[in-house]
Amino acid sequence: MENKQELITRLKEQIIRQLKLDDKKPEDIGDHDPLFVEGLGLDSIDALELIVLLQQEYQIKLKNAEEGQDVFRSVSTMADYILDHQNAAH
Repeated sequence: MENKQELITRLKEQIIRQLKLDDKKPEDIGDHDPLFVEGLGLDSIDALELIVLLQQEYQIKLKNAEEGQDVFRSVSTMADYILDHQNAAH
């Protein structure tokens, strides 16, 4: 199992690839930067892509839309959510 920092690095690469952010590099995305509006500037369509990413790459489904607001706050909060669910599964 990878540690949180390794997961954050992998998530940044996956987000760039999934959302086709070709002008971004992983180092352009801060671990705690907001993903939506003033941060990366993602929108509701991008949120759906992030949900798909969680399902395809980590086999994790969000319980409801409200949960997504907390999970997708930053790359760090996404990593925490994934690690919590991976730990719960083992």
